[in-house]
Amino acid sequence: MHILFLTHYFLPETNAPANRVLELGREWVRLGHRVTVVTSAPNHPTGKLHLGYKNKLLFRETIDGIEVIRLWTFLAANEGFLFRTTNYVSFMLSSALQSFRLPRPDVVVSTSPQFFCGLAGYLVSRLKRRPWTLEIRDLWPESIVAVGAMTNKPAIALLESLERFAYRKAARVVTVTDSFVDHVAKRGATREKIGVIKNGVDLSTFTGDADATAFRAEHGLTGKYVAAYVGTHGMAHQLETVLDAAALTRDDPAIAFLMVGGGAERARLLAERDKRGLTNVVMLDQQPRTAMPVIWGASDVSLVLLRNSPLFETVLPSKMFEAMGMRRPMILGVRGEALALMTEASSGIGIEPGNAVELAAAVRHLAADPKLANALGQSGRRFVEANFDRKVLARRYIDILERLVPQPIHVAAMRGAQ
Repeated sequence: MHILFLTHYFLPETNAPANRVLELGREWVRLGHRVTVVTSAPNHPTGKLHLGYKNKLLFRETIDGIEVIRLWTFLAANEGFLFRTTNYVSFMLSSALQSFRLPRPDVVVSTSPQFFCGLAGYLVSRLKRRPWTLEIRDLWPESIVAVGAMTNKPAIALLESLERFAYRKAARVVTVTDSFVDHVAKRGATREKIGVIKNGVDLSTFTGDADATAFRAEHGLTGKYVAAYVGTHGMAHQLETVLDAAALTRDDPAIAFLMVGGGAERARLLAERDKRGLTNVVMLDQQPRTAMPVIWGASDVSLVLLRNSPLFETVLPSKMFEAMGMRRPMILGVRGEALALMTEASSGIGIEPGNAVELAAAVRHLAADPKLANALGQSGRRFVEANFDRKVLARRYIDILERLVPQPIHVAAMRGAQ
């Protein structure tokens, strides 16, 4: 089967959507499928091209057996509504205008957010006359409304109408949480065409065995108990909570906080850290994917945080699975489905979202009880091995896609006889 997968983000970008598509695509190739990823020139989150890339009309390369086609987009940093929206829309238009140069697949998949990348899949699928699967990783426009990034009611109403249109037109809708299913069904998709493929972890990469001695020494973390937030520094994450918790624990020289990643809020948070003189907070910009195992290896506990909003009770942050894969306990400031999963896995401590006092107390508690921390980390690893191995999830995804592709008569007959 030939899968044409549209995603706004892809390697060498290292955010959650880029990692998900890479790991799924790599496994699909290993299983004998042809995978073509259509994406933009890598520029997230700064809006500046990664080294070695140009923003051409169309550029081809191969990564881990995946055919990658990069299209021109209007480049913009991951901040500012107007420029980001122009960036998103330009990718959708480029996908449609360049569709004649794209190979004809068996099935088209597009992932949202960003929202217009999801819609690009509809346009390409119509032009290629192939079935379309829409993947929903966050609920748009609900997620941008929840963090205050959009308040214009007519614009919100327009996006909601496009959202309903997309759910109706997609042959399949794949969500990453169980909680999204009801929302998608209420907005126009029949339940029969909704599937759930949650995020997971590449257990061969995230093993927990990386030697982080040099990394710790380089960043002044040797001998420290390191509480790490690794991921996007965005409006949804309320990372002031980390700085507030660092202020509450600055009396303990054995505790340090590590924040790794880029995003719209990073510059403000960095300035705030310096203003408050929080020398127990190390902040690093977005790091390459290859550095992630070492960064996780330098971490004693993973911080998984989101704003206190009913919308975020429906999400499963992807960093949960990487933390569990790396045998690291987590402190989870998210309610709903994420908290239920962590509780089932016995892999961490839950706190009230945005509560710095509870965050500081949880860090102190785990730092003082290494046996508990180790038990939570080992339990998390066992849980993802049993339930969230990305290779297993990739095979389940293929089962959904294969149902959309007409089978040759002899294949259909063989399946019917089984």
